[in-house]
Amino acid sequence: MNHTPHPLSSETRPEFGLIIVGDEILSGKRADKHMPKAIELLSARGLTLEWADYVGDSPERITRTLARAFESNSIVFSCGGIGATPDDHTRQCAARALGVDLELHPQAEALIRERMQDTAKEQGIPYEPDRADNVHRLNMGVFPKGASIIPNPYNKIPGFSCHGQGGGTVHFVPGFPVMAWPMMAWVLDTHYPHLFQHEAWIEKSVVVYGSMEATLTPLMETLEREHASVKVFSLPSVDHPVHGRHIELGVKGSPAQVALAYPALLAGLQPFGVALGPELVRP
Repeated sequence: MNHTPHPLSSETRPEFGLIIVGDEILSGKRADKHMPKAIELLSARGLTLEWADYVGDSPERITRTLARAFESNSIVFSCGGIGATPDDHTRQCAARALGVDLELHPQAEALIRERMQDTAKEQGIPYEPDRADNVHRLNMGVFPKGASIIPNPYNKIPGFSCHGQGGGTVHFVPGFPVMAWPMMAWVLDTHYPHLFQHEAWIEKSVVVYGSMEATLTPLMETLEREHASVKVFSLPSVDHPVHGRHIELGVKGSPAQVALAYPALLAGLQPFGVALGPELVRP
């Protein structure tokens, strides 16, 4: 079974997802920084984050979450839980979700041994490959069978990527931002440059007073049918300091497509007799 990320055509347009693993996030001991960074890394390449899951250190729950990701049409980053301590379960759960065995990846083994030699040299002590703690460190290179590695520029201990039978690909990186973020950037730039959106992208919206989302939903559905190349969005607010209760209703996409869809949105609002506020344009 080959889990190496495979090329995807631009027509496939998979979703990008994020999984954050760790009790420390759910307990509030640490604040998640991965989702804002993932959004930033994707946005810089004209891409968007479509979904995110947070999961604690429960092997059963991690396995279920990963199984869903492998069955989805998604490119997913999973952050955390790939170490070799008793509370790190992600590697084992990935293998379970894929239905494959774990094995020591030869490239990962070489990189981990190289890191151990570097550490011994820095500490001025001899490198002892058979010492118990060094043997244990090799567990960090035990991945699901068929995985490919993700280089770690910080300390050489790699992450890994696996492709599921359902079409989803999950890229596993450490929980430490200093390691995870350059590894995520490497994955995007190495495997998915064909998905980058280099053309201009804008949002155009209007503030709508005196209406409810349920009332405007038929209009939104009509716009999506008639202008399939744009995304229609609504952002309700109940206590905005300037506009009070309102809905920001708009479309986003290429300038040419937005130029067609936005007038249709305004025309579609007229029968509702709602009051309109400022128009907003965002690059």
